[in-house]
Amino acid sequence: MIGYVTLGTNDLARGAPFYDAIAAELGVGRMFETSSGIAWGKPDAGAGIALMKPYDGKPATVGNGVMAAFEAKDTEQVDRLYKIAMDMGGTCEGPPGPRGDNFYAAYFRDLDGNKLNAFVMTGPF
Repeated sequence: MIGYVTLGTNDLARGAPFYDAIAAELGVGRMFETSSGIAWGKPDAGAGIALMKPYDGKPATVGNGVMAAFEAKDTEQVDRLYKIAMDMGGTCEGPPGPRGDNFYAAYFRDLDGNKLNAFVMTGPF
């Protein structure tokens, strides 16, 4: 249903390496790039993510209650994605671990403060 998610940035050059590292762990790369934004993913695959300077020229801000989630293949990949985010300068919003009976996740913010999540379903929902 979702084609892609766009998150705002005030410094694309600073934010791009963060998402390059996350995308590499997920097995994808840059699929679109302009002077105002970059998108990561695979054409004709699942939803991708983009980091863009706002079109209206105003500063990017973080949406309260907004989060983009990366689906991992297993709990170990959730752990690796969280570690990559921390190593790249992200901030912790909840370390990796079970959330309920069948959901394993980690929560973190990128360099602009956008909230992200890496998760895997560990059983039926």
